[in-house]
Amino acid sequence: MEKRNFIIPEFGPLAGLRVIGAGSLIAMPFAATMMADFGAEVIQIERPKIGDTYRSFPPLKKTEQGTAGSSWMQDARNRLSMTLELDLNDPDVKEIFFRLIERSDIFIENMVWLDKLGIHDSELLKINPRLVIVHVSGYGHKEFGGLPEICDQASYDMTSQAYSGYALFNGYPDRDPLIVKPSLGDYITALFALFGMLSAHISAKNTGRGQVVDVSQFEAQARVMRDAFTMSSLGLAEVQRCGTKAIGFQPWDLFTSRDGIYVSIGAVGKSVFERFMTAAGLDLERYPYEKTSKDKNAVNSPEGRELDRIINEWCASHTADEIEEAMRRGRVPCARVNDAVACMKNEHYLSRGDFVNFIDQTTGIDVTAFGIAPKMSASPGMVWRGGPKLGQDTDEILTKLLGYDEDRIAAFREKKII
Repeated sequence: MEKRNFIIPEFGPLAGLRVIGAGSLIAMPFAATMMADFGAEVIQIERPKIGDTYRSFPPLKKTEQGTAGSSWMQDARNRLSMTLELDLNDPDVKEIFFRLIERSDIFIENMVWLDKLGIHDSELLKINPRLVIVHVSGYGHKEFGGLPEICDQASYDMTSQAYSGYALFNGYPDRDPLIVKPSLGDYITALFALFGMLSAHISAKNTGRGQVVDVSQFEAQARVMRDAFTMSSLGLAEVQRCGTKAIGFQPWDLFTSRDGIYVSIGAVGKSVFERFMTAAGLDLERYPYEKTSKDKNAVNSPEGRELDRIINEWCASHTADEIEEAMRRGRVPCARVNDAVACMKNEHYLSRGDFVNFIDQTTGIDVTAFGIAPKMSASPGMVWRGGPKLGQDTDEILTKLLGYDEDRIAAFREKKII
């Protein structure tokens, strides 16, 4: 493979990696953005004059320069935007796309009808045998198994939470299941895609052979449902909605303080339970762990229900500051429920450098957004640019990366393929 040029600054542990992304919304693009946050050069292919649907996802910010959604501003940073009608039935498009594939390490997509667009895994791997191809979809690609009619179904975050069974975990017993916000299924899927593509890339470096990674929303959700399937197979129990409480131990809930603030307190196991009782000044002899918190029966015993009432009363008689301080002294996990404004003023967040500022390229405004996680000591990630304007980097990619001259680029633009 020829020596490659890169457009972005060199930083982070993934410097020198190039990722081509094709698709929209969250699950696939967020996986690519995580790569970009740590130094990979991510080129997102978008349709000319249309772009990623996520650009116009509300709420929107309008300026004289342009309009963009706040979600796009947060999640599209560090990416390059290249406009290209990705239909390989056009020979010019095929040439451009194949040149990109030759010079890249990973191709990740969440489009539909790949075959109709002329995109075939086997052909891409012939062009670049070390390429990692990542497919992100609701139900997986039939080449990896599954019912073809299900694999072809459309999916959103909500449908993946429903199909996987994850929605049954959330909500109250006497109410409908809840879909967890914001887009939990999409973000979990993105992290599985990230893990899959990095694992496959390491394998390609070691063996010289790329491969196809198939990531489905429903399987990513099902994988993080803890022991739901094991419980069912062993006949132990079925998933039960229990609101913010835990079924088999306490305290584990959101409590309301005297000043009207929700505070979470959790105590798992005997030692933490006893530390909680001591920190709150409650009667451990009258309400011992074995009788009030050891298991479901203890929690629902007369003593267990009485202790739940007493804990709620104790919280209601103390301010959030007092509750947090008491739990901190007792080394009991506890935190108030913060809103975004409180987080952005929180000294712990600030001292860890968790918020970054950058100029959104579409609107031209200075944006504050959540920064880089996780932290790294030797090769940290960074945000070097805000989300790009549609097609902002097309010409630079075509010239510097792919070697096209101005005349060819003008011809592509005349054909309306870029």
